[in-house]
Amino acid sequence: MVLSDHPGKLADGEDRFGTPMHFLNGRFDIKVSAADTGGALCIIDTLRDRVGGPPLHYHEHQDEWFFVREGTFLFRIGDRLHRAQPGDSIFGPRRVPHAFRCLTAPARLLLVFQPALRIEEFFAGGTRLEQAETAAFDALSLAHGIVNIGPTLRGDEPVDG
Repeated sequence: MVLSDHPGKLADGEDRFGTPMHFLNGRFDIKVSAADTGGALCIIDTLRDRVGGPPLHYHEHQDEWFFVREGTFLFRIGDRLHRAQPGDSIFGPRRVPHAFRCLTAPARLLLVFQPALRIEEFFAGGTRLEQAETAAFDALSLAHGIVNIGPTLRGDEPVDG
């Protein structure tokens, strides 16, 4: 593995490359890039400026881990619904349908993808899209191994835990 040029430390609100992405309902700051880990891992800090979230989907080849830093989120992992507060984490294994909805804004959610694959390209491609439930978003998702299978969460679903 070749050592990357990662600076080692990034301040709160700082993006790895100095150019945060604006994707759907928030700003995405890459903290650890796939380029830093030989494609093994990607960590993104997200600041959500309005309620909302992605449609129900699954990743064919990636696990996804979520850590709530601020605000309240509703998550669906498989058939279970969870309300998550600051300090809570949620694991979304590959090939298991999941979705989440930011319920309060502003809010912060840390995303970890393993392996990283081309997830950064997915988010970069989505910066031109206004909403998730479109044919263009579905095509972008499929091109990156993400399969959208249902609508976004409404936010009023009863939680399991």
